[in-house]
Amino acid sequence: MAGQGYAVAVVGATGAVGETLLQILDERKFPVRTLRLFASERSAGRRLHFQEEELPVEPLAADAFRGVEVAFFSAGAGRSKEFAPAAARAGAIVIDNSSAFRMDPEVPLVVPEINPEAAFRHKGIIANPNCTAIVMLMPLKPLHDHARVRRVVATSYQAVSGAGAKAIEELKRQVTAWVKGEPLTTEVFPHQIAFNVLPQVDAFLEDGYTREEMKLVNEMRKILGDEHIQVSPTTVRVPVFRAHAVAVNVETERPVSVATARQLFAAFPGLRVLDDPSRLEYPMPLTVAGTDDCYVGRIRQDLFRENGLNFWAVGDQLRKGAALNAVQIAELLIR
Repeated sequence: MAGQGYAVAVVGATGAVGETLLQILDERKFPVRTLRLFASERSAGRRLHFQEEELPVEPLAADAFRGVEVAFFSAGAGRSKEFAPAAARAGAIVIDNSSAFRMDPEVPLVVPEINPEAAFRHKGIIANPNCTAIVMLMPLKPLHDHARVRRVVATSYQAVSGAGAKAIEELKRQVTAWVKGEPLTTEVFPHQIAFNVLPQVDAFLEDGYTREEMKLVNEMRKILGDEHIQVSPTTVRVPVFRAHAVAVNVETERPVSVATARQLFAAFPGLRVLDDPSRLEYPMPLTVAGTDDCYVGRIRQDLFRENGLNFWAVGDQLRKGAALNAVQIAELLIR
């Protein structure tokens, strides 16, 4: 890829990730020569603002990608499976935010700070990892490089925006109804999400784990290139609008002190340490939302395992967990 600007397409432009993608392309001055926006039939005809223009939203079609050089897909796995190969055949490099291709051995699964070299092995499609996996992996990568991760126990606390724009509206609607003393209705989630915690993200599998939990297992192993890492996941939906949090217990081959862990975290690009219990300072979704970096705090030694550490990681899943990571992959390729 070379040139003074690129023909870019955003698929799923009217969704939460798509809108964030447009913001980040603008903020980071990505060299866009032309921009085309795609969404479902019901959104076609809308106009979205980008820089100084109002651009029309087009319906998706297999022949819509002629001349497109970079295509960001954020429209769900079904749409990606249907249209991403056609975009790649038309000559575009597809950066896909869905789960459609993540575990395909022919498709790189990339976090630029962690495995940038994988991006250059693409055959037209590059997968963006699961948003919670990215937040978890940002602090795990420097530990893995230093002392090799053997086992991870991870419990996520995932914001409703991870389930899309309708989920955000459902939480708002339920809170408003509760304040007014009106009945609370559910559509997106299986139970009331306002003032509640749901120990389920995505559908259950036969073994009792959810699809989201197995994404953490499989994607972590693929990104770190180590099939022997043991991962025990639990994913939880919480009544927070934006930014996912993960409580992590990690066991490494060699001991890592808290002081060393802090140094490793602080030196890792895209990761910030916020960890001062004496001042009640630690990462929270409320303060991390809208930021690009992932934050880590509550760093402490495991009480019973010499090679164990506990920490708490928080990241904006619409930015680093999705849109920002996708744009960073594109930047890596054009650099």
